[in-house]
Amino acid sequence: MRFDLSVIASWVEPGARVLDLGCGTGTLLEHLVRERGVRGTGVERDEEKASAAIAKGLSVIHGDIFEEIEDYPDRSFDYVILSQTLQQVYEPARLIGEMLRVGRRGIVSFPNFAVWYNRLMFLLLGRAPVSRELPFEWYDTPNIRVIPIKDFRRFCRKKGFFVDRELTITTHHHEETGRVVTFLPNLRASYGVYMLARA
Repeated sequence: MRFDLSVIASWVEPGARVLDLGCGTGTLLEHLVRERGVRGTGVERDEEKASAAIAKGLSVIHGDIFEEIEDYPDRSFDYVILSQTLQQVYEPARLIGEMLRVGRRGIVSFPNFAVWYNRLMFLLLGRAPVSRELPFEWYDTPNIRVIPIKDFRRFCRKKGFFVDRELTITTHHHEETGRVVTFLPNLRASYGVYMLARA
């Protein structure tokens, strides 16, 4: 399992009720159900990925995360997870607000666009960064948000989202190993992982 997903899994209490938005093929959800005994539900827009998750025996809804989350009553879950999807969301404040309406805590992770090698690519090559973490060219990327760690912290303060827990890490996309970055995380970390609550 990816290193960032391992971090998220370690934050979820055993037996919790979990909603995984944009769950993909269900890698994290499957781990949480089997290893931590959670009662989990996933939402995935991509039909093939949703089918793959359902084939694993997981409870997954094929649909849009904005539409599906609105159907849940307040405090239906202990955790609502949005892993590496925030950069593709049109209304991030609205979605996080909904996550914290239906869940006690929201866990959000995203690639840090301000990591040093992205800056270097802009400075030396004058090109939009393309890396293993951000493998798309400007014309075919699903990423509509450029999120540096520093800006995400400011966004949370401005919108009234309390950061309950934060871990900045460096790892390559899809790798199972990585390390925690505590010194100059906005420059050195490739991902940010946050646990949020209502302020």
